[in-house]
Amino acid sequence: NFYFIEVMYIFFSVMITSIILIDAYNTLGLPTSTTVALVFALLGGAVAMALIKMSSSTNELGIMDYINTSKALAIISGILFSIIIAFFFGTIVQWLARLLFSFNYDNKLKYFGAIFGGISISIIVYFMLIKGLKDASFMTPDLISYIEKNTIKILLICLVASTVLLEVFYLSFKLNPFKVVVLAGTIALAMAFAGNDLVNFIGVPLAGLASFEIFTQSGAESMHSFTMEKLSDTIQAEVYILILAGLIMSVSLWFSKKSQAVIKTSVDLSRQSEGQERFGSSLLARQIVKVAVNTGQRIEHVLPNKLKLSIAKQFEPKVYENPDSTEKPAFDLLRASVSLIVASILIALGTSLKLPLSTTYVTFMVAMATSFADKAWGRESAVYRITGVLSVIGGWFITAFVSFILAGIILLIVYYGQIFAVVGLLILVLVFFIRSNFTTKKSKKSDDETISLVSNTFLDETKSKLLTYIEEIQLLYNDTLDGLFKFKAKKLKKRNKSVDELEKDTKAYKANIYSTLSAVDISFENSGVYYVQMIDYLRESVDCLNVIIKQVYAHVDNNHKELTNSQISELLHINKLCDSYFHHFIEIVNDNNSYEYNKLTLEYEDISMKIAVVREEQIKRIRKKEDPTRASMLVIEILQETENLLDDMQKMIKAYIRFKASF
Repeated sequence: NFYFIEVMYIFFSVMITSIILIDAYNTLGLPTSTTVALVFALLGGAVAMALIKMSSSTNELGIMDYINTSKALAIISGILFSIIIAFFFGTIVQWLARLLFSFNYDNKLKYFGAIFGGISISIIVYFMLIKGLKDASFMTPDLISYIEKNTIKILLICLVASTVLLEVFYLSFKLNPFKVVVLAGTIALAMAFAGNDLVNFIGVPLAGLASFEIFTQSGAESMHSFTMEKLSDTIQAEVYILILAGLIMSVSLWFSKKSQAVIKTSVDLSRQSEGQERFGSSLLARQIVKVAVNTGQRIEHVLPNKLKLSIAKQFEPKVYENPDSTEKPAFDLLRASVSLIVASILIALGTSLKLPLSTTYVTFMVAMATSFADKAWGRESAVYRITGVLSVIGGWFITAFVSFILAGIILLIVYYGQIFAVVGLLILVLVFFIRSNFTTKKSKKSDDETISLVSNTFLDETKSKLLTYIEEIQLLYNDTLDGLFKFKAKKLKKRNKSVDELEKDTKAYKANIYSTLSAVDISFENSGVYYVQMIDYLRESVDCLNVIIKQVYAHVDNNHKELTNSQISELLHINKLCDSYFHHFIEIVNDNNSYEYNKLTLEYEDISMKIAVVREEQIKRIRKKEDPTRASMLVIEILQETENLLDDMQKMIKAYIRFKASF
């Protein structure tokens, strides 16, 4: 029922929507589904086009005549069902595998490693080669018939051969069978993704190209009346297009910082060890944890003590000889094997049965399920991990909704705006893409700075980091008061954003304390107390600065009365004293012996007394109603937070000096 030009409108809106939405999720480091984005964008574009056609007085067709609702509902339900199936089977298989091998599985590899590897490889061969390749273009009918008749024989040969080879390699070369399984699982998962995500990547562009070829070959004169029934036929893509698309995907996955951020989110949510958590706590997550804890306690009461002890022994975490957290993997080879095998099997099975599913959702949920079975979500991290998983799943529903709405809006814009809308949207997408890449690079640079703390000399990196933060505090404090004196809202808005970034950076710096102290050499242990104190006072200092900037920006942005000359004069004097204090603080950190801690302390006490005097004068003027009310309250707030800021900085430099002396 759609004509050529209408189909092209739909395809264009789908491509623009997918680019914007998927790139936005990648920038945020959240995994989402190209399948869901594509399906709902197609649905949204088709609905919008159908509504346009229905608005014509000559058209008697209804919305259901344009949309294949049964197929759309089947796709939606299939994707949601795949999430539940993935989590269920991932949990069961991983729990049984861990019960058999435990975390300390080195001694059991001799007896069970090869058998586990043989079974895993045989399952991969069955689902990927026998089931998955039967629809491949290079498979002949004779070859398919032969495989179907000899399936059991092929699997038995594969099982025996792979088991024997893995055992021989382990005994001869100490080759861990799990490594072979991980390699095979990676290949299998890559093939499973290739059969699904490659279609999402090039499906719409190829459909557009095929539509254009069908139209041009038909010799039709009007693209507004040429129907597209031929699109319902199977379209065979050229091999060179598939190869080129595969290369582009491979290069993007390897070099893209955004894809690495998405992977990091998934790994952090499933890692075995504790550490910095990206997500906070939520009410739903807390309730889930409470229910899970209560359920677990009730089950423990029912089980015999001997059985509980034997199970608990299998789930005891491995103790590493080197406690350096930077060398610990997020999870071991056993979990990696199970995650890859289960995910690849489910995806291959669903694809072979023509069931709609999302490879992203299945892979992510299997990873979460295996971490759940491994008790990676302990009492210390469960609420944060579950919040993260719920956030990702919630993002999936948002993907569907936004794809549907955005594709419909874009189609309407293109339909009525024609070539001008097309050019404008292409430029908009290009600008959006460039800006998001710039944001990603900036974020990645910040992450690298945090990580490098434990890769070089501990003291030198701490000193460098502290100097960077203090210089930023000095700059923001001076610029904020200058913006207040000159009543520059635009300048203060920038500083407001800057302090938010500083707040975020210092929070991450503090949250990284655990992993940092776990990674430093044993000789630095005595400095840990002072290191923690120093970072804590740094955070308090930034909080004080944040309050000052927020209050000042709100005052100016709301166009309240400007400060009086006497207020500006007093704050300007305090500002100069603070700037001198910041400068001398930096000198001490920079090991400049010309300025000592005792001098800095006297300077701090002098500023505190000056602040007290200015505060008293301000209160006197308030009683006499000489100054504007809001301006007076702002000045008092600035004085109080400045005093708090200097107090925290004084404690910070004291902690730093002790920290340095402990080396």
